This record gives sequence, structure tokens and C-alpha cells, in this order.
Amino acid sequence: MKNTLPEIFCILLFLTTSCQQTTFQKPEWPVVARETKPWSRWWWHGSSVTKEGITAEMEAYKKAGLGGLEITPIYGVFGDEKNFVDYLSPQWMELFLHTLREAERLDMGIDMATGTGWPFGGPWVSDADACKAIEYKIYEVKAGESIKEKIEFIQQPFLRAVGNSIYEGKDPATAVMRVDPKKIDINRLSQPVHTNKNLQDLALDQVKFERSLTLRALRAYNETGEVVELMDKITDGKLNWTAPQGTWKVYAVFEGSHGKMVERAGPGGEGNVIDHFSSTALKNYLSRFDSAMAKEDIRSLRAFFNDSYEVDDARGAADWTPDLFAAFKEKQGYDLRDYIPNWLGKGSDTEMNERVLSDYRETVSELVLNNFTLPWKSWAHEKDAIIRNQAHGSPSNILDLYAAVDIPEIEGTESLRIKMASSAGNVTGKKLVSSESATWLDEHFQSNLGDVKGAVDLFFLNGVNHIFYHGTCYSPAEEPWPGRLFYAAVHLNPRNSLWPDFDALNMYVTRCQSLLQQSHPDNDVLLYFPIYDRFAVHSEEMIEHFDGIGKQFEGTSFRKGAETMHKQGYTFDFISDKQIGNLSWSNNRLFTEGKSQYKTLVIPHCRYIPVKTLEKISALAQEGATIIFYEGLPESFSGMDGSRNKEKFSAMVKGFSGNGEGGGVRNGKVIIMDNLREALSTAGVEPESMVRDSLQYIRKITDDHVIQYFISNTSSRSFDGWIMLKKHGHGAVLLDPMTSEIGKAHVKEYSDSTAVYVQLQPAQSVFINLYDDDVETDEFTYYRFTGDSVSFNGTWNISFTAGGPVLPEVVTTDSLCSWTKFKGEGYETFSGTAAYRIEFDKPVRQAESWLLDLGNVHESAEVSLNGKLLGKLIGPVYQLQIDPRSLLDKNTLVIKVSNLMANRIIDLDKRNVLWKKFYNINFPARKAENRVNGLFNASQWRPEESGLIGPVRLKALETKIME
Repeated sequence: MKNTLPEIFCILLFLTTSCQQTTFQKPEWPVVARETKPWSRWWWHGSSVTKEGITAEMEAYKKAGLGGLEITPIYGVFGDEKNFVDYLSPQWMELFLHTLREAERLDMGIDMATGTGWPFGGPWVSDADACKAIEYKIYEVKAGESIKEKIEFIQQPFLRAVGNSIYEGKDPATAVMRVDPKKIDINRLSQPVHTNKNLQDLALDQVKFERSLTLRALRAYNETGEVVELMDKITDGKLNWTAPQGTWKVYAVFEGSHGKMVERAGPGGEGNVIDHFSSTALKNYLSRFDSAMAKEDIRSLRAFFNDSYEVDDARGAADWTPDLFAAFKEKQGYDLRDYIPNWLGKGSDTEMNERVLSDYRETVSELVLNNFTLPWKSWAHEKDAIIRNQAHGSPSNILDLYAAVDIPEIEGTESLRIKMASSAGNVTGKKLVSSESATWLDEHFQSNLGDVKGAVDLFFLNGVNHIFYHGTCYSPAEEPWPGRLFYAAVHLNPRNSLWPDFDALNMYVTRCQSLLQQSHPDNDVLLYFPIYDRFAVHSEEMIEHFDGIGKQFEGTSFRKGAETMHKQGYTFDFISDKQIGNLSWSNNRLFTEGKSQYKTLVIPHCRYIPVKTLEKISALAQEGATIIFYEGLPESFSGMDGSRNKEKFSAMVKGFSGNGEGGGVRNGKVIIMDNLREALSTAGVEPESMVRDSLQYIRKITDDHVIQYFISNTSSRSFDGWIMLKKHGHGAVLLDPMTSEIGKAHVKEYSDSTAVYVQLQPAQSVFINLYDDDVETDEFTYYRFTGDSVSFNGTWNISFTAGGPVLPEVVTTDSLCSWTKFKGEGYETFSGTAAYRIEFDKPVRQAESWLLDLGNVHESAEVSLNGKLLGKLIGPVYQLQIDPRSLLDKNTLVIKVSNLMANRIIDLDKRNVLWKKFYNINFPARKAENRVNGLFNASQWRPEESGLIGPVRLKALETKIME
């Protein structure tokens, strides 16, 4: 078994002949490219960077195995104000262009956020282009009465700033942190906001100035449904109208400002967030980039990036745009102003309220797609760049937003949330689906590289194949340790004590992505996303934001169906109404626009569904597709489609249920069941049984028709046994992305399935490639423990080789323990690397192979035997194999162990060293118990266990004979 990490990979080729007899070259790992390596978000605090610093950091990232970086400027560092560089200024562009040149030299990729912080916005965003909110008033009048008061709405002032972020005093050496949240008098702010001189200090998050709002609609409604237009009867705010017979309610709709400011903005990027519903606002926003980049060569920039929507991460919602009424009428075919009471949820007819609201929210959804996402994409393409987009949190069908971009990107730790982005990628045939990875993974300084690997594996298992770590901060070489840090990150930078072993994680990710990027989804089921049920639900806000299938879908057939399939081992993707419209039926399969194939379409029970969607489903069924209606047929058509669609809808529903003719199914199969597993079985879909053993997987297929499984052992127990695969194959190859080992697996072949023997440690992952024919390659060797082991009972020499705050003295010991327990100065506070050296005799007992088991390790290890590197281990299991032929009569084992940053951070906080020195949010804690004055503080922590704790043993292995 190979245990070294190869520096190069070879191309994996499988040659297929026209007569379907396949000749294989020996399987090897695919070639490495920029995109097969992991990338990282690269924060520029205050854009206070230098060309020399950029070069030094990029060279370190390249050496560690990163393939690219995404530049995101954010808030600055206290005391460094003189070095701030305004975003998109000539000086900033010079630094940016230097980065692009260095990336070309180092063969790295560069993306850039389309702004500082998030969302899109900045000082050049005028009030006219800023995000807006609906405000309204209702007046009641009776026959013969008129409204005496002025028709107006005075927007109340509101200000929210980030507290606990700034220090009192100008000298960082003597500054004292401000304990109380900042209290800023809005009346002392200049208008517009970007004209204030101290925006980094102010850290404004939302600002609404007091002002009289513009009236956008004024109509009267009586109890019989009569509507009277009143906008032409108002002069200087006074309504010249006397109510006719009946009781009337006059609705006045005003255009308010939402007030959202760019969050975590960098210098030169502070200001209003744009109106995402307005193409004019977007065009004006991007014009600033056009002017800054007009004469520059940015062709080596790969992509522009958009962080998650987060416009409404503030009080109220950005739910209005000046062209809303016109856009609504164009989309829906009727005037929203005729139904203002229903729109606002005030009408007496609840169903009418739901239908009008649904049409409004559908319109908003389309505006985000057509006035923001697609124009932004076209703009980037004109610059020979692509776009990466985080759609989650948008008031839209996020499946359509993910599908519209070049690289959909997700974040988080929930499988079904991740699948929203990967499903859109699968359905539309995207090569890459990316992830913001390991955000807030644990509390600061408490996550090791094995934890990051676990987070990465979760993304791989749910369809991601392009990892972006979250992330890496630029920090000048002269900056005192720990340098510049981001508030919600795992701090993967050269100052991290785990950095020496970061390349092992990156090589693992690279191997995984080299395979995952060369294969396509092989999923069985499409699950309809019934967003119109949510579009129709009135809530505290006029719009609803979509982000996976959280609480808003509790108790629904959709959520139950998704959770059932995920837990029971089915392969599936979500699909939207638009994407259903592009489905076709051929060769007994459903084909998406991206040429992915599926066996069936599941429609979970829903109250509302567009008639157009149901028509397409009916047509597919008539062509031969199998359609599953889970927990019942849809109840009604969405929105205000009218009586014609009501009749059409009823006919189709009767046809599906077998009680009518209009939408009758002729060639396909319609299954209406409450038991989803039984329904799927009837449709010829079966789950992979490995999930019962806590083995999670993703199944894909290559252009050469090789079935590819990526399998991860998510339990705390080892797995040693047969995995029954629902795909048939004659030969199988195991590929271990951590060790690089490749070998022919032991298989049992059945008529419609294949059993493959696999051995997996906890958290270990492996690829299984399944072929139609046999494969010519070395056999994968399976081992078993003979029961014999050799303990290391000699003297360990422990020297501290890198880290701080100081390097402790050398220790010799016959008994391993955490180095924090060593007597003397500097051991408890040390974060860094220690080299454990021991000499031992060759074991008397013979073994086919030896397993070196390091036992308990905190946190990562590099192992060398007799001067030869054996490998790096990042946990949670710390084992590797040793070829008996490499053992000498006298041997030297060296194990370099690196611990967490935590112990050194504890020391800084106990000594009140000023290292949390960042503007805006500064450095909050993830967990409440670690907050002091609102910020992270580790002064009460006990030292984290560190180093090689063992016991260290050699365990004798022998070949396992298969039955």
C-alpha cells in the first residue's frame, strides 16, 4: 500500500471501442489543474496590502496546494488607517493587477467579489438606486365624507450600527476597547451616508433618515368590490374626493427606503445596497467597475463573485422597486393596484389574498432573475469572465438563480440545503458547483484539519466539486502574531500552527475534485420544489427568503419526501417549475436541459402549482414518463390564472386520478401514494443500502460510462465488509484520495447489482469505480490485524521546532502525554510544532505489513522513518502502513506534531494583548460562553491538549482472504 503523497498525477484514460469491448489503461489519478485544487476566499482588511506582501502570500498559498483565490476587501485594522486603500481607486487597481500577474506566474486562478463585503453596494449607489421598502396607510370613509388629513407618510428615523467594534484612543498601544454598544445620533450624520468621514469607525448597518415618502398608489375600495383611482385627485398631499354611497377604505402605498448598508464594507465600499429588482440600479452600480477597469487588462480574472443575498439581514424587508406595478402587469396581465387590500393581506377573501400575494412574489422572483442575475452575468461575460453566485437567502426560486449562473455556490452544513445548489448544477449541466467551506465550523481556534476535511466531505457527498475555504486573510509579514483574522473563519493562513500539514488536506481535496469534476450526476429521482405554496403565505414581511428547506417547509410533503429519500439512500435532485418546462422523455428516461437522466419525477402534495407546470407534467406522462404524486394530487392552480385555467386544471387532475379524460395518461404511469418508498419501488427506483451502515455516498457517471461512487464513513466505527451497489459491474477499482492508493477491488457480481468489499476507518472516504469489463491493474490488498503489536517503550526526544510565543526547552521522556503537562516555562502557552524522535529495533515478529498507530494525536502529524517521509495524518484516525522491507535493524522514527492556535491565543487574552483590532464587527465569538463585552475571549479557557499522546504501536497485519 502506498503511503507517500505524489507530487504529480497522470491522466486517467479509458478507451471504449465501437463494439463495446473496453480496453483499459492502468487507472491513475487525473491531471491536476487550477480548478481541481481547493481555492480560498482571500480577505483584504482595508485593502491595506502591498505588492511585496501579495507575492509572498500567494507563493505560500501555492506551495500549500491552493489553486486559486477570491479577493474580497473588507473592513480595516485599527491603527492601520494610513495604509487603507479605497476600493477601485487607481492604487487599488494597481494592486489588483499585480495580483492577476502574479497568479499567472504561479498558475493560480483569481476571482473577485463584485464589491466589498456584501451585498452589492457602495458610495456611488444613489438613493434612487438603493433598496427600497413598501410603506402604506389605510383610511376609512363613509358616503359623503372626505379625508381631511394630508395623505402622507413620514418615514421614521432608524439607525443600526455594529457595536463592540471600535477602541477609544488613537494609539493602538494604549487604546481601550469600547465596552458599551455604540450610540450614534442619526441627526449628526451627514446625508447621503457615504459623505460621512469616519465610516469604518461608524460601522453602519442600516440607516433610514426621517423624510416624507413618495406616494405610489392611492385607491379606494368598497365592500362590493368597486375600485376608484384617486391619484389624479390629490394636490399637495390633499385628497379632493368625497366618498360615494357605501363604506370605503382608501389605501395609500408609499415608496420607502430600506436603508441597508453594505455589510463588513471595506474603505471606499461603504454605502447603500442596491435595489436588486432594478436593472437600472444594477447597470449604474456596475458602471463604477467599468470606469475603473476600462483601460486595464483583466482577462486573467476568472470570475466575479456575489455573496449570499442578505439584503434583508436587517429590520424590515426590501420589498419594493419603482417599476413594480409595471413589471407586475407585464408578468401577470392585471393591475396590482386593483387588488391592494388582497396584496397586503387585508382583503376579506383569504384565497384571493393568497393568489394576489403569490403573483406579487412570483414577480419579485422574476425581477431578481431577469434584472439582477442575468444582466450581471452578461456584463461579466463581456469582460471575458464568468460569475459565481450564492443565491440562498433570495426572495426567489433559488433553483432558478443557481441555474442561471456559471458556478452556483452554497454554504452551510445541511445536506438538503447544499443540494439546492448542486441540484441546479446537475439539472442544467454545470461543470462546477462550489461551496463556501468550513464557515464558523466551531469556535475560533478549536477546529483541526480533520474537522475541515469532514466539512469538505459533506459538500462532496451532496454534489459540490469546487471547494472554497472560508478562508484566508492577507497579513503583512511584520504584523504581530496572530496577524489579521476574519470573524467567521477557520483561519487557514501561514500563521496557523496547523499550516505545515495543510498541504495534506489540500492534496486530498485535489484528488477528490480531479475525479468529481470529470463525472456527471447519476441520480434517479427529480423532486419538485413547490415554491408557490410559500409564495401564497402571508407573513410578517411582504416577501419570503428561501434558503434550503428549513422551518418554512415543516410538516410539508416536500420536506418529508426530501428527508425520507436522503435518509434511506435514494439519489435525487430538486427541480423548479422552469426546469420542469425543459424536461423531455426519451429512451425510457427523463432528460433535463443539461442532459442529466432520471427515472421518475416526484410531485409532493401542494396546494398551488402553475397550470403550465401541470400541463408539462401531463405531457411527459402521456409520452411515457412515470410521475409520482406523493401524498396526493395538487389542490389548485397558482395565482390569479382565471376560470379558464381552473377548468383546465380540474381536467388534468381528474385525468391523473383516472376520473376524467382531459389530462388522461396514455403511455406513462401515474402513481398516487402516501408511502414514498413503495411508490419509488413501483417506479423501479431502489435506494443504496449502504446508508444503513452510516456510509454516505454520491453516485456519478463518466463520459466513458464508468459508474463512480464517492463513499464516506460518517460513523465513529470502522467498516469492514461488503457494500451492495445498485449498479451492475464486472470489475471495480478502489481509489483512496488520502493515500493515493489505487487497486482492483474484490467483487461479487449479480444480475443487476454488484457487491464490493471495502474497509473504511471512521471519517475515511474512498472512490469506487465500477466498470462493465474487467480492469487490468494491481489488486487492492485487504488486511486484517493478527492480534500482535509492538509498543514503543523507549525514550522520546521532543524538540519544539516552530511556533511561539517562544520555543520551549527540549524534553526527554519515557511516557507520552500532552506537552501542556510538561514542567517548565512555555509549554502551556505554546502553539506550533514539536518533533518526537525515538529509536527502536526491528520487531522480531514477522509481518506481511505493519500498521503504525499513533493513538491519540493533537492535532496533525508528519511521520518519517529513517529519514524518509511516510505521510501526513490529519485525523481523526492516525494510522499508516509500513512496508517491512523499509525497517532496519536499528530504526529512527520522527513524528512532527502540530497543535491548535488556541493555547497561544489563551495566553494573549490572559495578558490583555491587543490582537482583536478590527473595525466593524471586530472578532465576535461563535458561542455565547466565550463572549466578554460582546467579543471573543479565551482567557478563561484551559490549555488544549497538544502533541503526541499515544500510545504508539506497530500492529502486525496479514492479507485478508476473501470468501
